[in-house]
Amino acid sequence: MARRGGFPGGMMPGNMNNLMKQAQKLQKQLEEKTREFEETEFEGTAGGGAVLVKVSGKKEVLKVKIDPAAVDADDVEMLEDLIMAAANEALRNMDSQDPGKMGNMGLGADIQL
Repeated sequence: MARRGGFPGGMMPGNMNNLMKQAQKLQKQLEEKTREFEETEFEGTAGGGAVLVKVSGKKEVLKVKIDPAAVDADDVEMLEDLIMAAANEALRNMDSQDPGKMGNMGLGADIQL
């Protein structure tokens, strides 16, 4: 006689409730980590610190600081390259800490069915 209804694989309703609670907990933890990440500032420098760029976890440039010694009216292209290099470094620093790119972030290691 074929069984109808119930849970596939014999999963009990209590186990499903536990699984749902753990999923909600993980979602809340991920949202918190994302909020923290978006509020974090990341820096990049170039030219031995002559140019500094700060970005937020929201990928917004927050600050650009240029040492006056790096400003040469005859070589604007070098300054542009330094700004670009510092901004790219800041973005790489941000990406290396992005919770969305860090696998499971250690969340859910305690999930048991």
